[in-house]
Amino acid sequence: MAKLIKTEPLLEIDNIHKDFDGVPVLRGINLTVHKQEALVILGPSGCGKSTLLRCVNGLERIQSGEIRLDGIPISGEKTDFRAVRQKVGMVFQSYELFPHLTALENITLGPRRVQKRGKKEAEDEASALLDRVGLLEKKDYYPRQLSGGQKQRVAIVRALAMQPEIMLFDEVTAALDPEMVREVLDVMFTLAKTGMTMLIVTHEMSFARAVADKIIFIDKGEIVEENTPAAFFTQPATERARKFLNIFEFKE
Repeated sequence: MAKLIKTEPLLEIDNIHKDFDGVPVLRGINLTVHKQEALVILGPSGCGKSTLLRCVNGLERIQSGEIRLDGIPISGEKTDFRAVRQKVGMVFQSYELFPHLTALENITLGPRRVQKRGKKEAEDEASALLDRVGLLEKKDYYPRQLSGGQKQRVAIVRALAMQPEIMLFDEVTAALDPEMVREVLDVMFTLAKTGMTMLIVTHEMSFARAVADKIIFIDKGEIVEENTPAAFFTQPATERARKFLNIFEFKE
């Protein structure tokens, strides 16, 4: 659905390096994400895609380089990562819902405790968001009463309820049965159409082409190709990307 992005940069990643016990995982990543842009990150397993998202959200600390949100560094030792995570929402593979709380309670916990918003305000917004993803009637259900796709939609709503500036999606359909994947991808596609700035790690190739404004291909911790969706999926610029797409047997 690539749209022409003319907005100013929102997220800037400047030459970041990350290693685990001396083993390099990210090797000099440079990346700019503009407001309202949906950027999809592709690459083989273990290439650093998820680590990159976790660095942006402050769940992993970088060894060098800088990450900026709205021009403000968010990667230094003095960074208030709790404040960062209110602006940078993240949804994981495994939902991470509290099993003893209802869908509504899961969603309103952050706004009420972290942002100190009133109960009615938080619940009204949560209900509106649940309605938006087709789950309002499930607001009083516990996670055990929900399907995998429903739990993942609740997890997305929980992140949105914090009113983030950017959303990170880390293989959010990987743990779902095939019939549940579409309902989650539809929610993400709607978010992109309404202008939410998004970084998406996925192996859903057709979805990636449909939702992305830009494709980033990572291999061995480095960005080896940055391209439009149309060009990447029809005429990738690198041999490594061509081999990757052949594995998925992507078809027009």
